[in-house]
Amino acid sequence: MTLLLMAAGSGSRYGKLKQFDDLGPKGEFLMEFSIYDAIKNDFEHIVAITKRENVDYLKEHLSQRLPKNIKIDVLAQELDDLPEGVTYSGERAKPWGTAHAVWTARNVIDGPFAIINADDYYGQNAFKSAADFIKSNKSDSTYGLVAYTLKNTLSEHGSVSRGVCNSENNKLTSIHEYIQIEKNGDTIKDLDSGAEFTGEELASMNFWVCQPSIFPFITGYLTDFIKNNDNIAKGEIYLPFAIKEMIGQDLIDVDVLPSKSQWFGVTYASDKDTAVAELQKMTDNNEYPSPVWDNI
Repeated sequence: MTLLLMAAGSGSRYGKLKQFDDLGPKGEFLMEFSIYDAIKNDFEHIVAITKRENVDYLKEHLSQRLPKNIKIDVLAQELDDLPEGVTYSGERAKPWGTAHAVWTARNVIDGPFAIINADDYYGQNAFKSAADFIKSNKSDSTYGLVAYTLKNTLSEHGSVSRGVCNSENNKLTSIHEYIQIEKNGDTIKDLDSGAEFTGEELASMNFWVCQPSIFPFITGYLTDFIKNNDNIAKGEIYLPFAIKEMIGQDLIDVDVLPSKSQWFGVTYASDKDTAVAELQKMTDNNEYPSPVWDNI
């Protein structure tokens, strides 16, 4: 089983590259706790997608720490990595979004795989849910989403983007991206659209379980996006949108998987203190060794 980590963000709201910040008790990156949890649940292949200038650094960092039996691929998400025959005109500074980041791994993944953000903490039970699903799922057209309760995914320090999900009989029916959700007292509201929430809604935190069939789909999706997009400078294709399109075309169905875990992230610099304290508390409670790779 493969774990794909998206680690190519710029950390604009955090102030630096948060995926490489030393949040753990012994200076570990947040992603190291997710990798640890994945390996404990039988994942044997780690793929990290990052910026070109960070590839060598991250590969060396992980290679020095992970068990030797774990396969590691660190790949650069490149602006000019496009489907054959696809070109664009105009200026663009950054790659093409999270779906494109996943597509970067098309040549190193040939089986079911989980996807997470490198700068989020998902919890040990979430990886167990993902692993159990991969082991039991025999269908190439059935994907999974490890979902969290919306009220447990908000930041005390500002608004956040969240994919709010609807499901029926534990199958994902729709996902709507809100870009400015904020809690103010007892009210949870998207400041951009005005939508209000109870807080009990399911939220996608980009913890997906996918099949290799996603790669050819993104090839076509990316091709159409670039050929028909008027906003080449800033437009992006997001992974939830690609999966939503696959559902709409009856190419896949998506099982909603219980996370049964705590989630936290580091959207803002002010979130760091909370993350550091939580990781220290879990280490003190012997949920993780210290350093995290000490006994694996």
